[in-house]
Amino acid sequence: MIKEDEEAQVTEKVVYINRVAKVVKGGRRFSFSAIVVVGDGKGMVGAGLGKANEVPEAIRKGGERAKNDMKAVSLVKDSIPYEVIGVCGSSSVLLKPARPGTGIIAGGAVRAVLEAVGVSNVVSKCLRSHNPHNLVKATLNGLRSLRTQEEIARSRGKAVEEILA
Repeated sequence: MIKEDEEAQVTEKVVYINRVAKVVKGGRRFSFSAIVVVGDGKGMVGAGLGKANEVPEAIRKGGERAKNDMKAVSLVKDSIPYEVIGVCGSSSVLLKPARPGTGIIAGGAVRAVLEAVGVSNVVSKCLRSHNPHNLVKATLNGLRSLRTQEEIARSRGKAVEEILA
């Protein structure tokens, strides 16, 4: 969870807005759901789903849920430390680190998450399903499973040089 003073630097991106209809006696009742991704651009990211009768209210609710979901991601400079596959439901996202100057090569839902977290050189590929809900969750799953060399060395009780040798 983020503090109030950090909330000013948080960027919010709307990934997908869906209109759903419920048929009632007098006609159709429309409501909206919005997937919102929130990040500080320095390694913190979260996603949330908001539902309401109006679009702005759905986006606001999604943003609040995303801020409560924010967690840290291990990054190396402006990329990810190694190749990873994130899975959620039937969606899989392959994330590969890229050389400086490559940029973010990703589709809409995955791109929003990567921009929010602050990654600027990465290549991605959506495998299997392209459902935006699951793509966002799969991307977050992959990013949150990343660990730096220091974290791996600490968990094994060794020095970084021992692991790299």
